[in-house]
Amino acid sequence: MEPDAQRAALEALMAETGASLSELSRLLGRNAAYLQQYLVRGSPRLLAESDRALLARYFGVPEARLGGPETDGLVEVPRLDIGASAGPGGLVEGEARRRPGALSPALLRELGVRAEAASMIRVKGDSMLPTLADGDEILVDRDRRRIEGRGGVFVIRLDGELMVKRLRKGVGGVEVVSDNPEWETRIVAAAEVDVIGRVAWLGRAV
Repeated sequence: MEPDAQRAALEALMAETGASLSELSRLLGRNAAYLQQYLVRGSPRLLAESDRALLARYFGVPEARLGGPETDGLVEVPRLDIGASAGPGGLVEGEARRRPGALSPALLRELGVRAEAASMIRVKGDSMLPTLADGDEILVDRDRRRIEGRGGVFVIRLDGELMVKRLRKGVGGVEVVSDNPEWETRIVAAAEVDVIGRVAWLGRAV
């Protein structure tokens, strides 16, 4: 991809998502003016491969959209621009913005997740440490909503808030567990918990 085309592609993605230059520069571990210099002054001429890959992952698009190698057969899944709270508070579904994401069909097959039932959500908060960290992106399987066996980690709506918690069947209801031992376990009636789907995979920037 030519330098001008790569800069235009990045600007288009920023316009779609509302991401800021300083925010994205920090994501890359650079100074806050790094991407501004790239877009305005053309320095660097092209994004480094590692930067390009991290930006593509952040935006949930194939690397080819930012000048990376073409990869055939990716499956587009909804990427909800909200955080499933792993701490206090959370956003309601009506506040979500959808933007495209892409995953390998081989990964979905390995996980047993139908593309039609898959969505990506970013985690916010620390109550699910060390299992999930703030900023992790999780793949949610909306086909798997039943709490079976020893339970699992689910995205749920509880008390009007969207959150990610470990659920287990308990005496008198459902145990809503935070993996971080500093957070208390709640027991609520099953009817109070709206299970959106089970967490099938996580992506973590390193």
